[in-house]
Amino acid sequence: MPELIWLDDDDPFPPTQLAWGTQSDAPGLLAAGGDLTLQRLEQAYRHGIYPWFSPGQPVLWWSPDPRMVLKVADFRVSKTFAKTLRRFVRAAGNEVRIDHAFGRVIEACAATPRAGQDGTWILPQMVQAYRHWHAKGRVHSVETWIDGELAGGLYGVAIGRMFFGESMFSWRSEASKIALAALVCFCRAHGITLVDCQQNTGHLASLGARLIDRAAFERHLSRSLGATDVADWTYDVSHWTQLDALREAQMKPLSRPQA
Repeated sequence: MPELIWLDDDDPFPPTQLAWGTQSDAPGLLAAGGDLTLQRLEQAYRHGIYPWFSPGQPVLWWSPDPRMVLKVADFRVSKTFAKTLRRFVRAAGNEVRIDHAFGRVIEACAATPRAGQDGTWILPQMVQAYRHWHAKGRVHSVETWIDGELAGGLYGVAIGRMFFGESMFSWRSEASKIALAALVCFCRAHGITLVDCQQNTGHLASLGARLIDRAAFERHLSRSLGATDVADWTYDVSHWTQLDALREAQMKPLSRPQA
């Protein structure tokens, strides 16, 4: 087993190439220790590194190789989900909101049981850190509202023209997937071509996510992180037409008929 690198609060991150390999007990583990200040988090994400740890553990920093990502152009919409989206978009009282209830979203993500996980990695100190980062405009929630009630959503980190997905939840069927579809539309409208998914799951793969090697991921970061941040995180119903353009051969238009 490779030796674990320990960080003091002011230490820089080691090169990501030093992360543990696929044959180790913790593939992608880069370092332990340090803090969750906004400066540390910003430094981490700009190098493709993210924190993920369980109760009783120190802060653990990860840079997996390969990396699960969703190319916005590859997002898949099944016929069944297309029908769900059409019903959602056309129904009065249903809408997508961004950053309307961030606190509720991250708390719901922390409380949602995950298959194969004992407990949550979104610990109170993580919630506090990302709430603070959200207040600074770096972390955003994409929320599905059905009949005027929060039904599901996701949150993630936005730097330049890159979105790093963190977690999602559903209180009603398909609500988190609707939020992801809305995120894809928003990304297309604002020149964001890649969403980091961090974890390799069958669910994400079914929606078009795939593994790429770390070097390719970091090359993409070098191009996208230096771009101007998205200034307006508002979801407009017209953004749904982005999905029409992306999958026009697979589904009927989602946009509401014009009055």
